[in-house]
Amino acid sequence: MSDLNSSQAAVSSPGSSSETDPAIDYAFDRQHIWHPYTSMTHPIAAQGVVSGKGCELTLDDGRKMIDGTSSWWACVHGYGHPDIVAAMQQQLHQLSHVMFGGITHKPAIDLSKALVDMTCPTLTKVFLADSGSIAVEVAIKMALQYWQGRHQPTKQKIMTVKRGYHGDTFAAMSVCDPDGGMHTMFGDNVTKQVFIPAPLTSFGFSALQPSADNANNTLAKADLDALTQAFASHHQDVAAVIIEPIMQGAGGMRFYSPAYLSKLRQLCDDYDVLLILDEIATGFGRTGKLFAYEHANIQPDLLCLGKALTGGYISLAATMCSDEVAKGISDSPAGVFMHGPTFMANPLACAAANASLKLINQQLWPAQIAKIDMQMKAELAEAIEYEQVKDVRVLGGVGVIEMHHTVNTAKLQQAFIAQGVWIRPFSNLIYIMPPYIISTAELSQLTRAMKVVAASISAPQTQSNSEFISHG
Repeated sequence: MSDLNSSQAAVSSPGSSSETDPAIDYAFDRQHIWHPYTSMTHPIAAQGVVSGKGCELTLDDGRKMIDGTSSWWACVHGYGHPDIVAAMQQQLHQLSHVMFGGITHKPAIDLSKALVDMTCPTLTKVFLADSGSIAVEVAIKMALQYWQGRHQPTKQKIMTVKRGYHGDTFAAMSVCDPDGGMHTMFGDNVTKQVFIPAPLTSFGFSALQPSADNANNTLAKADLDALTQAFASHHQDVAAVIIEPIMQGAGGMRFYSPAYLSKLRQLCDDYDVLLILDEIATGFGRTGKLFAYEHANIQPDLLCLGKALTGGYISLAATMCSDEVAKGISDSPAGVFMHGPTFMANPLACAAANASLKLINQQLWPAQIAKIDMQMKAELAEAIEYEQVKDVRVLGGVGVIEMHHTVNTAKLQQAFIAQGVWIRPFSNLIYIMPPYIISTAELSQLTRAMKVVAASISAPQTQSNSEFISHG
């Protein structure tokens, strides 16, 4: 196949057929509106979307695209789900927002009850925030304040692994990858934390090791040595460890062994360190378990949730913690937890989340994810034979084609649109995380497009704009 770099002339630019359509003012968009991780000097052209239904997005020129990303991993039930829409409409007419200071309401209480029931027994307290990044900020602040209440104020550092991603706000940036991550340019303004090498032992299906499919629950010696050395050297200063369980998302869509999480839990207990699990991307079924920590049969001290919490219909996040963590915070010099967003526990968002979690609790997702997992393995595996492909891997509802070189997001995005799909690569990864409700035919269209595009790339591509995945 011809190189995509030389074939893009055949693909129309976004909005070319409707540049004068008053519904989508592309010129204003390019000149005045920031999009995630883009340059205002050399903006990446945006697509005008006018509606969504099921797994399809409709562009302003009438073209339809199957969404392979669930709108950055959030719209797990698809677009326009009647249950979530109805719940939001009813709540909108009743109470769309009210401050949470000194006031409570049924949507927040119902949601908190559902989260306590769904998660592990240690997690009994719920803080409802307004984005994933803030959920991480809250968890870090909780950990620091906890140790103040336990008269160990020197425990101020957060330990984490390299190649992780936890958000774009400052505390969250401090625990993102310190070397090749997107936040390295902020230098000394970002708190210096303690980093361990990224986990080595893989998990899930890899076309490089098809016989090891989902069976690897061992711990590499290098991982064990790095973990034990880090805890022995830094535990006196470390308040908590934060990690994305089983899957490192924007750090490379890397799947690692549950044995790593089990050892991490053990060391946190041995060295008196809190364990924060960031399940913003992995929670609510994406990896094949309701929560990814279930692969390792462990319980965290704090848990961050977001994205699929509301089914992707409106922004909401949660940080959960144990009774012990809550008591430590209450025993701190402040006597209260020092955080309170204006839109904390927004009733409209809580209503959406309650409807989303009711759908999750119908238990249709395990069969849906198992079907997606099996189909992606069968349909993506052959891509390992392509010249520029480094690996093909699948875990639950995540399918990844890893290239040897960084891809050009803007050009590949247009190639995918030409095939009627919305797939947004980043770094050297072509990946999908589709809605759970996707049909066999729709998923085949996504995997076919992934293979066509991957096979078309015959040389390294230059990325003019740094392009990453937003987590928050």
